[in-house]
Amino acid sequence: MENRPNANAAHAAADIGSATAETAVALPGLVVVLALCVWALSVVSTTLRCADAARAAARTAARNEPAAAVTAAARSAARRPVSTETTTDGELVTVRVTVRVAPAGGLLGRLVPALTVRQQATAHVETQAAAP
Repeated sequence: MENRPNANAAHAAADIGSATAETAVALPGLVVVLALCVWALSVVSTTLRCADAARAAARTAARNEPAAAVTAAARSAARRPVSTETTTDGELVTVRVTVRVAPAGGLLGRLVPALTVRQQATAHVETQAAAP
């Protein structure tokens, strides 16, 4: 059996630094995937806050508060600019809250479009107590 130490040494020398080169090629892709995952979590978080904002706004609208107070309650719960739409149907009031979610600037901002998140909540209109 022939042992060729020079051939094995030549292959080992050719492999030196290849892991670094492969990592350098793959790293930008990993960063993009990580940025997309963080943005997806941001969208989920915004959806949950939008639902909380809709509930808070519906409670405010159910107390017969003015439209400005309904929008302020939604903005306070969402912690970002929102738009609200209130509709009343008999004893029920429904508030729809809309929030626009855009990815952070840079390359991700150019690759991924902004999303619009909508949530709604319904509450019974509170009746005013009669004066004694």
